[in-house]
Amino acid sequence: MPLTKSPTKAAHLIQGEKAEEQAHNFLISQGLIPIARNYRCKLGELDLIMKDQQSLVIIEVRYRKTDRYGCATESITRAKQSRIIATTHCYLSSKKQDTPLRFDVVAISGNGKLEWIKNAF
Repeated sequence: MPLTKSPTKAAHLIQGEKAEEQAHNFLISQGLIPIARNYRCKLGELDLIMKDQQSLVIIEVRYRKTDRYGCATESITRAKQSRIIATTHCYLSSKKQDTPLRFDVVAISGNGKLEWIKNAF
């Protein structure tokens, strides 16, 4: 029987998971309550879904090792915003929620600097 090699994750995926965990922990320390992580549907993925007082908050986490090709926040194009919004509609269609909604971004740079942008779009 041939041995199967277990797949290893690419370094950028591991770093992305670390950045997401850093953002998750930071937001909890700021008083947000976790609802879901990595919600997926055919339209896309939502990194973090949290509650901030009465608002449901959809958080996109972006990590950039360097700013050589633009900072983390600049990487969230209109097309990416549209995918996040469409995925949020998919998420909300399965929930009975009538709460205010906002979209935040947590941008993390290679030097560990974290920037939280509320109502990013």
